[in-house]
Amino acid sequence: MNLSHLRAGLIGTGFIGPVHLEALKRLGVQITAVCGSTQSATALAEKWGVPEVYGDYNYEGLLKSPNVDVVHITSPNKLHVVQALAAIKAGKHVVCEKPLGMTTKETAALVKAAKKAKTVFAVNYNCRFFPAILQMRAMVQRGELGRIIHVQGHFFQDWLLKETDYNWRLKASEGGKLRAVGDIGTHWMDAVSFILGAKVDSVFATLETFHKKRMRPKGEVQTFAKVDPNDMVQYSVDTEDFASVLLQFARAKHGFADRVHANASISQVAAGWKCSLAIGIYGTEGSVRWDLQDPNVLHVGRRDQPNEVRQRSAPGFLEDIAHYSDYPGGHAEGFPDSHKMHYRCIYEHIASGKKTEPLFASAEDGHEEVKLCEAILRADRAQRWMKV
Repeated sequence: MNLSHLRAGLIGTGFIGPVHLEALKRLGVQITAVCGSTQSATALAEKWGVPEVYGDYNYEGLLKSPNVDVVHITSPNKLHVVQALAAIKAGKHVVCEKPLGMTTKETAALVKAAKKAKTVFAVNYNCRFFPAILQMRAMVQRGELGRIIHVQGHFFQDWLLKETDYNWRLKASEGGKLRAVGDIGTHWMDAVSFILGAKVDSVFATLETFHKKRMRPKGEVQTFAKVDPNDMVQYSVDTEDFASVLLQFARAKHGFADRVHANASISQVAAGWKCSLAIGIYGTEGSVRWDLQDPNVLHVGRRDQPNEVRQRSAPGFLEDIAHYSDYPGGHAEGFPDSHKMHYRCIYEHIASGKKTEPLFASAEDGHEEVKLCEAILRADRAQRWMKV
C-alpha cells in the first residue's frame, strides 16, 4: 500500500523523536513539520529536510498546519495528554508515545475524545511489532503451546546504574510516579497482553530505589547523554530503580488460558544489560522464549520432542509475520524495524479507511497500562494483591 500521500508532523526532538522520523522516512511517509526547542527543531529539520519548523515548543502552530495529517507526540510524559487532546481537536490522526498520560483521570478523558473522533489514535507500544512477538502470538492463538500455565520474563537495562546517570524520567513530576516500570515495564506487560489476548486483572509488586540520592546536571540533557560530574548537583530520588511484579491475567479470549500467572523483573540498574526484554510463555504442550537482545531467534521447548531454535524468515517463523518482516533470514531486523512495522500498520489503517486489522495499541490500551501502573503502586504500598 502506497503511504506517500500521508504527511506527518513530529512534536518532540529527544531520543525517541528521530526514531519515529527515520522509520516514517523508510516507509515513504512525508515528514512535513517538526516541533521542539528552536535549536533542536531547526537542527533536526535541516538534517532530514523537513520544510516546516515550529520552535519554542510551539505545538499549537504545528497542529494548525494544513500540511500535517498525522501527529507523532514524542514529548515528555507530562505533556502527552494535553498535546494529544489538542491534536484530536485539530482533526489529526495521532501516534502518542507511552505512557499515554500521568494518571487514569486524564487518560480516561483522552479515551473519550479518541472514541468520538473519526481519526485514528495509536499508542507507541512498538514491541508488538517485533516479528518474534507476532509469531509467539500466532502460536498461542493456534494452541500450539497447549493451555498456557504461566509467563516469566524481565526487562533489564543499565543506563541508570550510576548515581551520576541522569534523565528527566528520574523525576516523578516529569515522567510519573513509576519510572522503571512505567518506562520499560509497561512494554513487557503490553507485549505479554498482546501475545495472550488477555488483560491483567490483579497485581502484586515490590518497588526499590537503590540510589536514594543521585547527581543531576545543572541543565537538561538528552536521554543517554554523558555529563561531566563536576557540572552536577545532588538531589533526592522519588522513583524506583527496579521492581518485582506478579500479575494475574484474566481468561484469554481464545479460551485456552484461564487466570494465567506471570512474573516480571524490571530494572534500569542491571549491569551489562543494555535493552533485554525477555519473555517466556509456558504451556501444557510446549514453551517459547525470546529476548530483544537476540531479536531474530525464538527458542521453542518440548517435553517429549527435541527443542527447537527458530530463525526469523525460516520455517516456523515465517508465514505468520510475513507482512511485518522485510528482509530474508540472516539479515537481522531489530529496534528500528519494529518502529517501521508499527507505523506501517497504523498508516495502512489510516490509508484504508480503517479496513485493515488494528494490531497497534489503542487509546484504551494506553489507558489500561496507566491503570495497571496505578495498581502496581497501590500493591507496593499495601504489600498485597490489588485489582487493576
